[in-house]
Amino acid sequence: MAVYSSGEVALNAPAQTVFSKLSNLENLKGMLEKVPADRIPDDKRQMFENLKITSDTIEVPGGPMGSLTFRVVERKSPSLIKLKGEGIPMDMSLAMHLKEKSEETSSAKVELDIDIPMMLRPMIGGQIQKIADQFGQVLGSIPFA
Repeated sequence: MAVYSSGEVALNAPAQTVFSKLSNLENLKGMLEKVPADRIPDDKRQMFENLKITSDTIEVPGGPMGSLTFRVVERKSPSLIKLKGEGIPMDMSLAMHLKEKSEETSSAKVELDIDIPMMLRPMIGGQIQKIADQFGQVLGSIPFA
């Protein structure tokens, strides 16, 4: 397994508030709609508009390969929300680690853990790292308060 981590991003709400909102994935769609337009590229915003979200799953349109579904497999209040990829030929998980910074702020770090062959890592590792970084940036742009 290879782990790709975003940098730590500052959040404008306590970890418990962020956890409460993100642990039910249905809240995510409304929060993404409130992110300022200049913080998300147009192609990503269009992708967000096509997400299918339930309380425990996110289905991301995947183009020619089909869609990718992430299901919540672990919740540890207020520090961890972990999702696992379904319907793909490799093991893949996405974890959001939350850390309290003060009574009014927290931070988040996103980790993508993916089982890719060692020889493919140099070819696609950069793209996967970019996805982890972008996910972290979007998380930092969401107005949780």
